[in-house]
Formats: sequence, C-alpha cells, structure tokens
Amino acid sequence: MSAFLPVEALSALSPQAQSMVAIAQAGSPMQAAGATDPAHLANAADVSATGSFGNMVSEGLSQINSKMVDSEVGLQKLAIGDAQNLHQLMINLEESRLSFQVMMQVRSRLLEAYQDIMKMPI
Repeated sequence: MSAFLPVEALSALSPQAQSMVAIAQAGSPMQAAGATDPAHLANAADVSATGSFGNMVSEGLSQINSKMVDSEVGLQKLAIGDAQNLHQLMINLEESRLSFQVMMQVRSRLLEAYQDIMKMPI
C-alpha cells in the first residue's frame, strides 16, 4: 500500500470546494429561469465565475488523482515483477509526488488568503 491519500479524502478537507463544484455541475438556477433583471444578471455572473473556478479545481484534482492512480498501478506492477521500464516508473512516481505537493501548497495559500480576508475589518 502506498503513502498517497486518495483525492476523495482530500475533498473532505474543503467543503467550500465541494459546494463550488456542485454549483458548477448543477448550473445556475437563475439562468434556467431566464431572469432578465439586472440584479439577477449580476448574481448569475457571480455564480458563473464561481462555477468556472469550481470546474478548474475539479479538473485539477482529477488530473492529480489520475497521476496518483497511474503511479499506484505502476508500483503494483513492480511488486509483482511485471514492470517494463523502471526509469519511467520512477519518473511517474516523482511527478505524482510533486503535483500532490504543489496542490497542497496552493490549498494552504488559498486558505491563508481566505483567513486574511476574513480578518479584515468591514
């Protein structure tokens, strides 16, 4: 068993990211209703901007997850003696490790920025 955490466990760390992905997948309820009021259009623009960020986060997590799964499969093949190219396997392992570390650093920076914004006086 490897030391990697599945992406499903990481998604539990950020409920805000989960809600953004859910909004992006469901679409905007105001756009479905066909609202033409300027206030509704401004809210729809905010939701669509959030949806694009949610899509970006979701796509990034799925790419990192696929790299980690591929690395795990390579490790399993190495364990049973079926690995064809050890060098490529080690390169893939290092790429997945680095992408995971970068993702965690980005997450930490985003949380710090959010906390700084929440500390600002109104």
